[in-house]
Formats: sequence, C-alpha cells, structure tokens
Amino acid sequence: MAGNVEDFVNNVRNLTAQGHFSQLCDYMNKSWQVLFKNMCHLDTALEALDLQEHSLGMLYILYVKVSMLTSSNASAEEFEQLFFQYQLFVTQCISSQVQYSTGNFTQMCHIITQELCKRKMAIRGIRSLCIAISKVQTEPSQLTSLHSDLCQLCLDSKCFKPAFPYITVEISDIAKENGWYECKHFLSYYYYSGMIFAALKQYGRALYCFEQAVSCPATVVSHIMVEAYKKYILVRLIVEGEFLSLPKYTSQVITRFVKLFTVEYNELVQAFYTNDPSKINAVVESHTAVFASDKNLGLIKQVVASMQKRNIQRLTKTFLTLSLSDVAARTFLQGPEEAELHLRQMIEDGEIIAYIDQESHMVSFYDDSEKYNTASMFKEIDKQIQNVTELDRKIANLDQNIQVNPMYVQKVKTISTQDEDFDGGLLSTSSSSTSTSSQPLSMLSSTSSRSFNMLSKLMFK
Repeated sequence: MAGNVEDFVNNVRNLTAQGHFSQLCDYMNKSWQVLFKNMCHLDTALEALDLQEHSLGMLYILYVKVSMLTSSNASAEEFEQLFFQYQLFVTQCISSQVQYSTGNFTQMCHIITQELCKRKMAIRGIRSLCIAISKVQTEPSQLTSLHSDLCQLCLDSKCFKPAFPYITVEISDIAKENGWYECKHFLSYYYYSGMIFAALKQYGRALYCFEQAVSCPATVVSHIMVEAYKKYILVRLIVEGEFLSLPKYTSQVITRFVKLFTVEYNELVQAFYTNDPSKINAVVESHTAVFASDKNLGLIKQVVASMQKRNIQRLTKTFLTLSLSDVAARTFLQGPEEAELHLRQMIEDGEIIAYIDQESHMVSFYDDSEKYNTASMFKEIDKQIQNVTELDRKIANLDQNIQVNPMYVQKVKTISTQDEDFDGGLLSTSSSSTSTSSQPLSMLSSTSSRSFNMLSKLMFK
C-alpha cells in the first residue's frame, strides 16, 4: 500500500477512535486527489478498515471507486466485484456515521442506479436501495433523493411492489443531504410515482403525483415538468372527464409556456370534449409518432375507454330504460353487442347500477342503493376521520417548527422593523404636509364656496 494511502488509513483509524467525525470529514474532503491517484491501492485500503468501526472512511474510498464508473467502461466482472462491495457496505455500514456525509452516500447510490439501468439489471439494486434509504432517513416520512432512484429501478424492472410503501407515505420533510438534494430529485420522485400508480391503474393517486410535479415552484420550465404535464392531462381526463386549468398556485412561467410544448395534447383535449371516439382516434393517428415517443399511447387508450364509460354514465342521468341499440347509437359504439359488453363490465366494476333484459334487449338504470349505514361504511368513515386528524397534527407540528425556526424569526423581525419605519415616516410626512398645505386648502375651500354661490344665483335667476 502506497505511503499516502497508508497515511489516509491511519488518520481514519485515529480520528474515528477519538470520535471526531466532523474533523474526519474535513480531512477526507481534502484527500480526494490522494485517493484518485492511488486507485490500484483502494481495495487494500478497504481491507485494512473495519466496516463496523470505520464506515465513514470506507464510504469515501468506495465513493471514489464508484465514481470512476462514469468515466470508464468497466467490464462485467469488474462491475460485479464493485457492486458486491457496494451491497456489503450499504447493508452493514453504521448509519450514525453515514449521517455525517449523506451527500457522498447518496451520490454513490445514484451512480450505481444509473449503471444498473444501463446494464439492464435494475431489479438487482432494489433491495440494497431500500436499505440505503433507511440509512439516510431520520424519520419514515422524510423524502430523500434515493426515493426517485428506487422508483426508477422499479419502473425499469416492472417490479412495483417494493416502491409502494415509499410512494404512499405522506411526506412531511425533505432530507438536506449536506446540500446535495436538488429540485430534480423532487420532480423525479413524483413523476416516477405517478407513472407507477398509472401502471397500477390507481389514477387518482397518479393525478396527485403528476400535479405535484407540475405545480412545484419554478422559474423555468424543466423537461420533467413538461413530461409530467403531458401525463397530467391524460390522467385528469381519465379521472375527472375534463381538463380546465392548472391549480392556482402553479408558477406563472409554467402556466404561460408549458402549453407551447404540448400542442398535440391540447388537440386531444378538444377532441375529448366532442364525446366522439373517432375524433380522438383521428388526433392520435395524426400525431402517432409524438405520442409513441412520449410512451403515452397506453394512457390515451385509457382516455378513450374512460370517455366511452362517461357516455354511458351520462345516459343513466337521462333515461330509466333504453334499448341496447339506442345505447350503441348514443355512445358511438359499433352495435348492441359492443354496448352490452361495455354495460356488463361497468356493472361488474360497480360503475353503474343497471339490469339487462336479454329477451327484450333493453337495459334499465337504477339509482345508487347505498344507504351508508353498514358496518364497513362506518369503518371507512372512521378511517378517513383518523387520517384527517393525523394530518391536522402534522400541520400543527410543522407550524410550530416554523415559528421557532431562527431564519423565520429573523425574517419576521426584519419585516416588523421595516413596517415600523414606514409607518413612522408616513406619519411625519403627513403632519408636515398638513401644516404646510393648510393655507392653500382654506383658499381652495373659500373659492369653491364662492363658485357654488355664483352657480346657485345663475340657476335660480
């Protein structure tokens, strides 16, 4: 082992034994060049350290090795060896030491994630990334930059179940990660989460995620926001059957310019309002290349299916009984057979309450028979009440934390001081202007009275 690397290992041992982890971070941040120049000795340095004692020092060494993947084409064998070291470190490292350098830890995980996706091995990184998230988090509801990596691996491998606990939790905090957390991680997390929910056909949750990505405060339109906006349009048509506008709290730069990048989707919305599937199909055929490159053809098919269901649901508000042929004609379906298939599927899914008479080929529509007095309904209402109560508690805690935040307190003091100065200046200015302009005002008053008297004499003369 080279002398410089040996000195590095000794300093890691000494500072760790003394518990001076902040000083150790400062020292290692100044030793990057030493580690990069001695790449061939890093494995020996890793073997000289104990993972249970020197997790922070080993993190820096392993990060240097992993960072070289971005600039070199490592062979399959070299990557397997490095990936084994990465998995061993993530599963056995001491989280209390990793907390001193979460930025380097998450950057190392980002590089491994991209490499796994590039090598078509995304599913192999899911388990270790779940463990890595627990090492970075200080509470289960905290969002980290690794959440977006986990969602990306699950999407790439089409294995959605491991991501579900991380995308259904109510986020109440964001990890700072020593300043390494960026806006793209926030946008990617909600964008990927929306894609997972859409793949599972949980369109309500998908709509919420895409809305968070689109309405994030911004000064420029990012590519992630544009892609999220495209899917937001489609999912909102599926869930609500309309697309009016973005939320009021969306940044103005988004509301002004994002539509310029989604002309084809705006045409699709206009075709949707006609309630005619053929017009939507015409828009899709004219812009197939765009929709295919955006990988939104599947969602567009769901939009067409949603429109057909809404056409049928609209009939239930107007008619009590209707023939299958009339249903087909009024909903732009090809015939009574196709209409019956759609009706049966909607009845099974509980989307409408109806009865089909096979002899007369008539369908009868009924009102909702739910009286909301069953035990299951009471249980669901109680669950929703508990969720609202928990949300109120979290909001109260956040409000309390903001009130004692030093930056917030200083800001409030600054604003109150400025207000006092403004009020005092305004009062002094008003008093001086009143004293100096009292004579002109009296002259104006007497002139006005004389003018009024003259006008009166002329009117009543």
